[in-house]
Amino acid sequence: QLPLVESGGGLVQPGESLRLSCAAPGNTLEPYHIGWFHQAPGKEREGVACISASGDTTDYVASANGRFTISRDNAKTTVYLQMNSLKPEDTGGYYCAAARLPRSFRDICSLTTTSYHYWGQGTQVAVSS
Repeated sequence: QLPLVESGGGLVQPGESLRLSCAAPGNTLEPYHIGWFHQAPGKEREGVACISASGDTTDYVASANGRFTISRDNAKTTVYLQMNSLKPEDTGGYYCAAARLPRSFRDICSLTTTSYHYWGQGTQVAVSS
């Protein structure tokens, strides 16, 4: 098991920023590729951003490109999602997920929910004026 804990959500106005964090207390995230997923009220969970275990590869859903940035800290204990220029449609739960693959796959990541084995409980983001 890999317990994942998200933090950093909150209520902001359109155009403002938030930084979400994903950590696994007592564990390193170094072997895992990590995804951030968004679930708007009444909708399915969808991939927003992902980062490979190596940190060399990232991918974003089109609506997040240019606004969101996923990164890993050097100690490989936390993965961040920097969200800028937030819009009302960004409202919802944000979940981080982790998957551990063979070392030959360290440079890939995925935006699909079925690629991940471990999930956090989520943090809520509300964007409203």
